[in-house]
Amino acid sequence: MRVTRLVPWQARAIRDWSIWSLPRWLTIYVLAVIAADLAAIAVAAQAATFSAHNLALFGLLLGCVAAAVEMTKKAGEQGGIMTDVQSVWELPLAILLPPFYALVIPIARVSLTHWRVRRGPVYRRVFTAAMIGLSYGAASATFHGLSGLVPRSPDGALSRGTVWILLVIIAALVKWALNTAMPIVAVKGSDRTANIREAFFSSDAIYNDVAENCAAILVTFAVAGIPLLALVALPVVGLLQRSHSHVKLVSDARNDSKTGLLNAATWERESAAEVARAVRTESPLAIAMLDIDKFKVVNDTYGHLVGDQVLKEIANTLNTLLRDYDLAGRFGGEEFTLLLPQTRAVDAFRIAERVRAKIASLSIIAAGTTGGERVHVTVSIGVAALDSGSKRELSELVAAADAALYRAKAGGRDQVQMISTTRGLSAVSGPGTDAAGRGPNDRENAPSLFRRAQGS
Repeated sequence: MRVTRLVPWQARAIRDWSIWSLPRWLTIYVLAVIAADLAAIAVAAQAATFSAHNLALFGLLLGCVAAAVEMTKKAGEQGGIMTDVQSVWELPLAILLPPFYALVIPIARVSLTHWRVRRGPVYRRVFTAAMIGLSYGAASATFHGLSGLVPRSPDGALSRGTVWILLVIIAALVKWALNTAMPIVAVKGSDRTANIREAFFSSDAIYNDVAENCAAILVTFAVAGIPLLALVALPVVGLLQRSHSHVKLVSDARNDSKTGLLNAATWERESAAEVARAVRTESPLAIAMLDIDKFKVVNDTYGHLVGDQVLKEIANTLNTLLRDYDLAGRFGGEEFTLLLPQTRAVDAFRIAERVRAKIASLSIIAAGTTGGERVHVTVSIGVAALDSGSKRELSELVAAADAALYRAKAGGRDQVQMISTTRGLSAVSGPGTDAAGRGPNDRENAPSLFRRAQGS
């Protein structure tokens, strides 16, 4: 009778797990990865040897993992994609010990992180441990499988040490490939707006991965000869971990946390330098101010989480459409700023119109609404162009772009208005404009807002 009373409570508790809020295919993917890891552990345990040497080496490297986790406690674990240098200690386990040890070490590490650094959703922690475990398990199986096929140093062949290092490098590449591919599926499945290229394949991310794997290979070679050298490597690995944190801090200081674009201060600082360079070299340049139409209505109707999703989708659109050397930033609230170097007025107008049209066609689904209601979003854009040979400061261009944006709002929204710093108001586009470039609310003889901007 007691068991009967517990079953409904347990069923309700299981139904309340946050994993069930994921898309169904992603839930199946997470559970499949966890099940695969458990199955691999069960198979590897039967072939593992638990000698005193193996257990001592496992304990030594586990102690280094625990020390590295404690080093991150003060700074805390950054949200989003977790980056660390634990591979430096875990790759030697995968190479020097049977695969079972490589499969279980991530469980200990992730558990320590959850307990000592920051609590997180349990299913994410379990999934992370499973992904890492499978990656190291595959690396260990690759190394031990290939090493059994290599002949014992025949005459004229590569030395045994050289072959050993090559096999370690191959195993490290297998680990890196799996440990990159599996998170990409999960990240993109949970957030369609996630910038995979920036998170996994940017120059900084690749450099950090290469540095971490090189350090792991060196530690593996050292520990294979003298295990206690792992303790000597501990402070060096601590510095490598701090370099990871430094890169993240620099990125956080430059970028807006919600969109990943430049924050207002960074955009203004870098744009001022670009404007000064354009004036000095007599090069064309343009600035655009972009504002989401009726964004408050979106927040009030669908909630602020959907509003944040809209901001991310627009930021992703800007990253897709703009060139690598353009500067896109979030100016505040629902307003974005763009700086377009080496861009004539006519080209800046075309770029802005392309951005406006793309955002108007976005398919943003409001999570939690019946049937997945589509949120229609439009933007108004004001463009100010610096013609070749003109002498203007950033503040003047921003004021002119803001005046053009104000006119686009007054003209019916969902349109682009452009101002040239030497030619006045020069172009209007958008679905609500007529052949003369007037919106539905424009008067025939409306005063030029550009003249007002010039006088400010």
